Amino acid sequence: MHILPEHPPEVRVPKLVGLMAVDARGAAAGHGLRLAAPDRPDFAQTTVDYVVRQYPPPGTEVPRDATVTVWFDLGAGEGGGGVRVPREPGPRGGGLRRELDEPAEPFTPCP
Repeated sequence: MHILPEHPPEVRVPKLVGLMAVDARGAAAGHGLRLAAPDRPDFAQTTVDYVVRQYPPPGTEVPRDATVTVWFDLGAGEGGGGVRVPREPGPRGGGLRRELDEPAEPFTPCP
């Protein structure tokens, strides 16, 4: 008789970037993984800071109970601005942004 293991020996790392610390811990635990945060010695009490980087990347197969490292601050020289929303390109030239000619006559309001 062959007994199947209760959990698969390898799991895929979930995407943790963009999650709050408390949610990242829950997602990792749900996949059978542990988290480490070298930039947060108080990681167990961290709740509302957002994950900005992780290793290994999402989708990587790792052994169950493996440790995923997450960071909440970008390193020196990398910006350190936290999670950023992508900006759409600005409006094209012309329209209200173009310079208008000076009026020939002074403006007089209608009675």
